[in-house]
Amino acid sequence: MGWALGERGVRIECIASRGLEHARAAASLFGKTLAVSYGEIARHASHVLVAVSDRAIEAVAAEIAGGGGGVRVALHTCGARGAEALAPLAAAGARCGTLHPLQTIRDPVRGAAALRGAAFAVSGDPEAVAWAVEIAGALQGQVLRIADNTRPLYHAAAVMASNYVAVLVDCAAQLMERAGVSREEALRALAPLVRTAVENVAEQGAVGALTGPVVRGDAATVAGHMRALTEGDESVAALYRAAGLHALRMALQRGLGEKEAEAVRQALLGGR
Repeated sequence: MGWALGERGVRIECIASRGLEHARAAASLFGKTLAVSYGEIARHASHVLVAVSDRAIEAVAAEIAGGGGGVRVALHTCGARGAEALAPLAAAGARCGTLHPLQTIRDPVRGAAALRGAAFAVSGDPEAVAWAVEIAGALQGQVLRIADNTRPLYHAAAVMASNYVAVLVDCAAQLMERAGVSREEALRALAPLVRTAVENVAEQGAVGALTGPVVRGDAATVAGHMRALTEGDESVAALYRAAGLHALRMALQRGLGEKEAEAVRQALLGGR
């Protein structure tokens, strides 16, 4: 996040981490940015972005608040929690909120590039939300205003769209391996298919982009899949079944007939 903002001309006054060594390594990316402890942040910055693991937010907020009352606005980047996670800073007088980047980040360089144009979920005190919107704007991002009481739903959506795509691909690779394809070959072969599927969803919507035997009403093919899947990992079969039942709802929206839909449903449920 700091790298992405720095590239957009935003001044990063200081960076703190669990240890000064980590903070110095991060600060070295930004030239004149200082490496400090959590307790020293308030001496240098009035606005603080807390980008730590979900479990550490409150403890870090308490350390920052313990350093004095110089922090006026604070945001955290957790998707599942609201501004209440920054309660120690709020008690010290800071206006608190959230700024969750709806993006997956594995390393600084690609992560900074991925943040540009991403969506950001914001909530909290008006002053905090205003700063969150400013940050999102600097990154040319989309702002999603998510109420704190609905953040678990929002975050579950993020998990399904990101983490569970990896799960689906892993399951597909398992099935490819059972069919005699090495995992390396399987992942290389599946990647273009996944990319195109995602692009189609972005262009046509999920219902419009749906393809395959379910939307065609091809119950015989689905039944063949289920028979083959019962011989392997039950979790893969359960995932295929659950996804297939949801795909069936989408297929009905596309105009699949009730008779064909019921045949597919029975194939997915194995006659249950």
